[in-house]
Order: sequence, then structure tokens, then C-alpha cells
Amino acid sequence: MNLSHRLYSRSLGLQLGPRLNALKSVFRPGQRTPVAANTSPLVPNLDITTRVETPETCAQAQYRTHGQLLARQGRWDELARLIAASDRQRLATPGATSVVDLLAQGARGDAMEVARDAARRDDVQGTKAALATLDDMQADYPHDYGIGLVVAQAHIEIGCEWRGESGPEEILTHRLAAFHAHFRTAARIINSFDPFELDAPSLAAARCALLVGHPRPAPRVADDYEDIIDFDPHNPNHMRNLGNYLLPHWFGSYEHLELEARRTAARTRDIWGAGAYVWVYFDALAVDPEAFGLLDAEYFVEGLHDIVARCSDQHTINLLAAFTGFTLAQSAAPVDLRDRISGCFDWIVHDHLRELHPVVWAAALPKAKTNPQTGNGEIAARGRARAMSSLAGHFASEIEHDHKDNFEQDCLRIVN
Repeated sequence: MNLSHRLYSRSLGLQLGPRLNALKSVFRPGQRTPVAANTSPLVPNLDITTRVETPETCAQAQYRTHGQLLARQGRWDELARLIAASDRQRLATPGATSVVDLLAQGARGDAMEVARDAARRDDVQGTKAALATLDDMQADYPHDYGIGLVVAQAHIEIGCEWRGESGPEEILTHRLAAFHAHFRTAARIINSFDPFELDAPSLAAARCALLVGHPRPAPRVADDYEDIIDFDPHNPNHMRNLGNYLLPHWFGSYEHLELEARRTAARTRDIWGAGAYVWVYFDALAVDPEAFGLLDAEYFVEGLHDIVARCSDQHTINLLAAFTGFTLAQSAAPVDLRDRISGCFDWIVHDHLRELHPVVWAAALPKAKTNPQTGNGEIAARGRARAMSSLAGHFASEIEHDHKDNFEQDCLRIVN
């Protein structure tokens, strides 16, 4: 059984009380999710089974909805217990998304919708009012880290909304002040709990998220992320975040990125082989071509093989296929390094791709700018268009010669 399936099965098999069991029963081993068939392929002679609703998207929706339901019904004690239990067990979706994060997203979802709207209108008091109920809830449960986490994450999220994506020198003074105010509130809450005593990786992850508002984040990045990665080494998202924040336009340097990629790979070799080297570099390479400068391409390719050997679920395969087949094709990286890694697209697709997950391709960097009202249908269509274009380009010679290529389970087909 591969790593992602073990995470998935573990999240289904634990006995954490009737409410958690009810939540887990929504997602059963072997359960099939709806498949959208390709009745009219985007590319002539190329057909692939497409799964719009995947185990990952379904699990995310169910956990998020459950967190929202508990908050709406005022069942905060129950939510706090569920967060703590999920944290201790390192529960994750099939795509390695933290269950704690999804429950917390759902619980703060209603307040965040109002708060984000106020921030977009430059209404500082409006954002405070939107989060007042959550702040009151945290005051009622000062010693419960689960509730504190929900509230702190709300302040981090709305603080980032105020900050935007510009550099500090480009942010309007009142927006920067609001950003810092929300991050101070979040830091006060998070720092009142010890993640090690509570066996709570979610708190360690929140400390990493707070680095964006720290006055001197650079000296802390490696140590804070080492804590969360050692806490939860099976989750690659922590490694991906580390690599992104080690880029020079955040808190690091290319030398530091290479060092931490190798250190992380060494610490997690029993779990990922060389795979952690890939995960630390994954987002960094996607957003900054200069990150290729110190990259060991052969070690990276070894890491790709190690990831697939341990985690061959279709979510991960689509993720790696989108990276090697789409993201790198858009990169201005050195041609030799880019081609060595993008060449892995061939064996990833031929040997492992069994179905297309368009949402994964739509989320691959570089991301297209979207209207906030963009629906799931449009996102899926964009992802499928990206995937089909990448596949068609790769199989151009076979298509041109009307060659029929049968893949396992006949899911990816080049037809006459």
C-alpha cells in the first residue's frame, strides 16, 4: 500500500468517537467518485478518462462542511475535541491535506466571507466586527488550542488579505497596519500554546505561517519548518512551503534552499527516499527559474522516482505530471536542466497516469488569474485544457502516425 493510501486508510480506521466516525464514514475505502467522460476530446485522437470529483476534492469538501456545520450549530466543544484528535493522529486527505486545516477552514468560513469583503472595501472596523464572534469564542475557551487555532488562522488569513501580494514598500500605510494588527493577535494566541506538549503539528504549522509578519523571519525559517516537518514528515506540503519561503524574494537564498533541501531529504530518507529533495524544490522551481542554479537534476529525478514508488495514487501522479509536463514548459529555466526533469513526464504518464484530475492541473503554477466568481466548471475546463494540450504535444508523433497506444486499464488512449 502506498504512502497516500496509508494516510487515507489511517484516517478512516481510527476510533475517535462517534462524531469522528460519522465524519469518516462519508469516505469509505473503495468508494467511487463521479467520473466525467470525455464525449468530445479536446484533441483529436487523444482520449483520457477525466475525474472531476476526486477522492481528494470530495474529502476536502466533506471535512470543510463538517467544520462549518459544527460552528453554525455552536458545537465548539465538539469541534475542539475533533481538531485535537485529528491532530494527534496526523489525519490527512488522500492528497495529504491536513484534516485539522480543513475543519478550521470550515469553522471560520462564514466569518471570513464577511471579513474578506470588508477588507476589499478598505473597511478596517468591518473586518474587526466580522471576526468579533470568533474572538469572543476564543476568550470563552482560552485554554483550548483547537478553538485558538481556528481564531488565529482567521486573523492570519485576513491579515494576508490586507497585505496583498505587493512588497512592504508598496502597501498603503493603513493596510500594512491592519496586516500587522491581525498577525499580532494571531501570534498572541498561537504562542500561548506549546505544540510539543500538546502533540499538535497544526500549532507548529501556524508558527510557520506567522513568519510572514515576523520582524526578523530569516533566522527562524529553517528551524520553524524543521519542527513541523519532523512533527509531520509524511505531509509534503510543509516541505513545499519551506522551499518557497527560502527563495530570495522571501526570507532565504538559493544556497540556503539547496542546503535545506538536502538536509530535509537526509532526515526523511526512511520515509521519502530522495523525495524530500523534490518537495522542497517543487514550488521554488515553479515560481523562480533562478532556483535551478544549484539544483542537482539527477538527484531530483531520483527523488521523483522515489515519490512515485511510495505514493502512486492518481492525485500525486497528476501533480507530478502537471509539474513536469506543464509548469516546466512555461519556465525560463536553463534548457538542459529543464529538459532533464521535464523528460520524466514520459515515464510518469506512460507508466502511472490512469485518469485525469483537471483541478490539479488548474492549480499548477503558473496559475491563471481568475475572477472571484469563477466556478468549479470553469476551473475544471481550464485544467483539462492544460492537461490535454500537454499530452497532445508529448504524443504528437504517435497521433500524427495514427499510432494506437494502450495504457493500463485503457484509461489513456491514442485512438485511430
